Amino acid sequence: MSDASARLRPALEWRAPGRAAPIERWAPTEVAVGLSFDGRPHTVLMATPRGVADLARGFTITEGVAAPDEIASVEVREEELGLLVDVRLVEGAARRKARPRKLEGRSSCGLCGVQRLADAVRPLPPAAAGVSIAHAAVPAALADLEAVQALGRSTRATHAAAFCDVDGRVQLLAEDVGRHNALDKLAGAMAREGRDAGAGFVLVTSRCSFEMVEKAVRMGAGMIVAVSAPTDLAVRRAEEAGLTLVALARPDGHMVFSRPDRLVEAALEVA
Repeated sequence: MSDASARLRPALEWRAPGRAAPIERWAPTEVAVGLSFDGRPHTVLMATPRGVADLARGFTITEGVAAPDEIASVEVREEELGLLVDVRLVEGAARRKARPRKLEGRSSCGLCGVQRLADAVRPLPPAAAGVSIAHAAVPAALADLEAVQALGRSTRATHAAAFCDVDGRVQLLAEDVGRHNALDKLAGAMAREGRDAGAGFVLVTSRCSFEMVEKAVRMGAGMIVAVSAPTDLAVRRAEEAGLTLVALARPDGHMVFSRPDRLVEAALEVA
């Protein structure tokens, strides 16, 4: 099995007025990724195969299973039907209960198969203190993301999660068919490189549901920016944790739903 993120697929392109022609188009790769902790199977994620070690590492952190320094190793094994990834924790680490799942985690859903409501919405730690971010950094990050999001640009079928510095420059990027997977891959890559998520902000190319807020908090971010709208629960969870939630981010403006004090310079005027 290749770890290629996309493959060329034949298609028939139709354009008005009634013209059709055969073409080839890039389609993102999606495979089954079986995730286990210390050899114990936990769930199956549908994901883009590149960066699955970071995906497992980030999932472990953002689901509250273990802290970054409690992860001893991540082992990836190729099987006929997909990939198996086992996260090994350091000896003596107190593995916290992961949300139990019975169904596979589909690429569009971060909580598929969660058995109880109590497992879905769990207590959150306080968000990182974070740093002050200029409003102008948000459109700068959007422009930078467009330039570096290669898989999304070629397929128009994937999500991206990026870590941006205070000036809006993309420092790390992760792409996947699933928005939760992309954020977990980013969290895993940042943990692997020892980066502080509170030293900038997280940018995602999707709507901001409450799971995205929770993952951002657990990876140590003080601020998350989404290009689409948040849910009501996402706003409430961000307020409870003290996370700055910026959404509906566009080149000409954005909306701040919680903790606006982290955003500085040219404060928005209230009509």
